[in-house]
Amino acid sequence: MLEKLVSFPTVSRDTNLPLIDWVAEYLSDHGIEAHRWIDPDQPHKAALFAHVGPWEEGAIVLSGHTDVVPVDGQAWDTDPWEVIEKDGRYFGRGTCDMKGFDALAIWALVAAHSQGIARPLQIALSFDEEIGCTGAPPLIRAMEPVLPKGKAVIVGEPSSMQAVTGHKGGIGFDTHVQGFEVHSSLLDRGVNAIMYGAKLIDWANDVNAANMAAEPSDIAALFDPPFTTAHVGQIAGGTAHNITAKDCRFAMDFRVVAGEDKAVWEQAYRDRVAEVEAMMQAIVPETGIEISTRFDVPALQPEEDGAAEALVRAITGSNAREVVSYGTEAGHFQVAGYSAVICGPGSIAQAHQPNEYIEVAQFEAGHDFMRGLVTRLAG
Repeated sequence: MLEKLVSFPTVSRDTNLPLIDWVAEYLSDHGIEAHRWIDPDQPHKAALFAHVGPWEEGAIVLSGHTDVVPVDGQAWDTDPWEVIEKDGRYFGRGTCDMKGFDALAIWALVAAHSQGIARPLQIALSFDEEIGCTGAPPLIRAMEPVLPKGKAVIVGEPSSMQAVTGHKGGIGFDTHVQGFEVHSSLLDRGVNAIMYGAKLIDWANDVNAANMAAEPSDIAALFDPPFTTAHVGQIAGGTAHNITAKDCRFAMDFRVVAGEDKAVWEQAYRDRVAEVEAMMQAIVPETGIEISTRFDVPALQPEEDGAAEALVRAITGSNAREVVSYGTEAGHFQVAGYSAVICGPGSIAQAHQPNEYIEVAQFEAGHDFMRGLVTRLAG
């Protein structure tokens, strides 16, 4: 199953329909009706969900995403779209993040259906997780009128099979600084979009320095790093070295600790944008800055007596308290009224890397977990 899923090059910018169609046919061959939801704005992408067991509310939902990050520019020793076993590891794009879990979840659904279970089990496979978890909300909305409402969601992001009960939220803004071109010898009469964009990026540096120096709250102290971060990972702009840049584009992203309001950080950024824009327009009025929301991922809040956490701990025997700084679809499920926890095979340190791999022992631990889950649902 893992070999087949990895063979589909489902990079987020490309289609995932061949994978979704294959999974739907595979489930159908085993007597399970799978439902596809095709994104009307991106008809080359689809989500899939299915239900087995009693047709009633309270299902356990196994949540995974089907998209992977690109391999462009990465130095791979093997074909990234082929699973290679070597030195106790399975190499291939997505083996860790997160087609390893997807394969196990599909196996569990078929096993639960064939063996019979007393409590229902569902699977939910999304798209566009890697570009901001944007595929999860429409998937959740599509499930609601079709399937009985689930109770607890296990999101299988790589956590070394530990129960992760909290993660940071995230929000990102595409930023377009629109300047005014003149010869750089006359720069006082132009507006250099790159240099004014740099003022926003330097503001992010100041935010990080201030947050790092502040005393963290009790919830923030659980995270590494224990504070909200602002980050710019890509930037583009300019025409030539001797022309003031007309355009500058970058994304400003925030990873917000649980307990803080993303809207506060959004407003802080918008306030700084307004200040920089006013400086630009004082020189050339038709210049400006446009920002638009690129993604918005809710934090996963640790739950009191959470059903998902209790189930995972009962199967794994783990009692350690774990939180992570990366975002997942668990926050979206929690906002939609599900109890949610993260638990999946593999280490996040291997995700997105060249020569991505999952330890064979971790994959087998995930298989043991699914066996335990099916047994619990059966009895």
